[in-house]
Amino acid sequence: MDGPDDTGGQDLLGHVLLPVANEEDALRTARALDPYDPARVTALHVVEKGDGVPDKTPVEQSEELAAESYAAVRTVFPDAAEHTAYARDVVEAIFDAADEVDASAIAYQSRGGNRLVQLLSGDLSAEIATDAPVPVIALPRADADE
Repeated sequence: MDGPDDTGGQDLLGHVLLPVANEEDALRTARALDPYDPARVTALHVVEKGDGVPDKTPVEQSEELAAESYAAVRTVFPDAAEHTAYARDVVEAIFDAADEVDASAIAYQSRGGNRLVQLLSGDLSAEIATDAPVPVIALPRADADE
């Protein structure tokens, strides 16, 4: 595509923010991004904080999960940076991180499940795709044909 874009003249794959949930998700998502050969990758793990209630997981356990996720991304992108966010709103944390690291795009892979399950569980994909401050790259899932 040869024309103006919404990345401020920045290459879409110049600096990709890659939100990851856990080690398995991180490896699967990094492998899905790999064929597109991004110049820079920052892996993002969001530690969900409770709103006046105990956190979903202890901070130490969440930080260990983040470290495992980053290690998995680095098996595909050895120079990947890492960014950990602590927030109640995961989508807002992703958007804030994109701004903080000056990402040119957010790449994500849908976590799957049928549409009803996604709707009932508060699928974040639609919110990410429609409200993101930078372009969003929806990566194909390996099991998309199943």
